[in-house]
Amino acid sequence: MKLVKHTTLAASIIAGLAVSSSAVAQEWSANVGLMSEYHFRGLLQNTTATANGGVDYANGGFYAGVWAADVEDGLEIDLYGGYGFEFDSGLALGIGFTTYQYTGDFDSEYNEINLSAGYGAFSLEYSIGEQGDDAGLGIAEADYTFLGLSFESEVGVYVTFGTFGDDFDGDYIEVGYGTSVEGFDVGMAIVSSDSDLNDDESLYFTIGRSFDL
Repeated sequence: MKLVKHTTLAASIIAGLAVSSSAVAQEWSANVGLMSEYHFRGLLQNTTATANGGVDYANGGFYAGVWAADVEDGLEIDLYGGYGFEFDSGLALGIGFTTYQYTGDFDSEYNEINLSAGYGAFSLEYSIGEQGDDAGLGIAEADYTFLGLSFESEVGVYVTFGTFGDDFDGDYIEVGYGTSVEGFDVGMAIVSSDSDLNDDESLYFTIGRSFDL
């Protein structure tokens, strides 16, 4: 995912909250969706309607999957996996790994270790990542961190604040709403990023559906 000023970061809608270890059944599922614009961690990835989809596997607290989306040049393909567990107190913890790959010349690759925690309506993500170099795109290797704090109410309204560290800089805040309509997940959000990211405010809409396989 492109971070302006020739730094970068990629996308996915995964590695967030931990998966409860109480879910003992193994399960395959798939998802498809459409976004009016593609935003990830406050970064604009595609200014036009973006199709996306993926396949996930879960077994107890273990999860793995692949997710892809159209970007400005080619596809972004995310591969991820990890383990999550939940205590009797309601505290959920998780650890995982995500790699972001690209088929075109949009960006170089990213690899992250993802740590997550959740309790009630609050969730916390801390990711430690490395951007690969790509001489053809003029991109040098870089290290970065990402910290995200989210609150989601029972009625579907959520607020997320995110900030980058190490070789990357920038903050953003996102406020959105999601609900289910006739089996489809629909949502809208406003993203406001500072000058180290997009220095812009954007409104975007999403629609998607998940299926058991």
